[in-house]
Amino acid sequence: MLDFLRKFSSGKRLKGLEAVVEEINKLEPEIQKVTDEELEGRSRLLKERVQKGETLEDLLPEAFALAREAAKRTLGQRPFDVQLMAGIILHNRGIAEMVTGEGKTLAAVAPAYLNSLSGKGAHVVTVNEYLARRDAVWMGQIYHALGMSVGCLVPNAAYVYDPTHTSEAEASL
Repeated sequence: MLDFLRKFSSGKRLKGLEAVVEEINKLEPEIQKVTDEELEGRSRLLKERVQKGETLEDLLPEAFALAREAAKRTLGQRPFDVQLMAGIILHNRGIAEMVTGEGKTLAAVAPAYLNSLSGKGAHVVTVNEYLARRDAVWMGQIYHALGMSVGCLVPNAAYVYDPTHTSEAEASL
C-alpha cells in the first residue's frame, strides 16, 4: 500500500502521514507497559480531554497507539504503519484504497475509536449484513478493551456487542 500512496499522494502529504505514525510509534513502548485497566483508564482520560477542549487531532497519536495496543492484546494483531496511515486518511475524511488482505477492517478501528471520544459516537459502514455482524464481534473486542460499546444495525435487527455472551450451543457443552 505504501507504493500506492507514493504514486497518488503528494510527497509532502505522505511525509506528514509518516511523521504522525512516527509519533504513534514513539508511544508504543510506554503503552505496552500499562495494564488492561490502565488502558481503559487512559481511554477515559482522552474522553475527558476532549470535553475540556482538546481537539481530536491533538489526541490522534495517543488514541491510535491505544487502539494499536488493544488490537495486539485482544486479537493478537498489531496494525502495521500503513494501516495507521489509512486510518489517519479516514479520520481526515479521505478515502484510503486497500486491496483484499491489507487489513481494511483493522485500519478502520483507530479512526472510529478516535472519533468516538467526542461522545457523539462513530459509525462504521460495511457492505453487507454478514460483515457488519462479524466485524462488530471481531473488532468489538478492541473497542471493549478501550471502554467503548459497540452496536450493530442490520436490516430488521440490532445487536450490542457483549463479550460475556455464549451461544446456546456453547452453553450446552
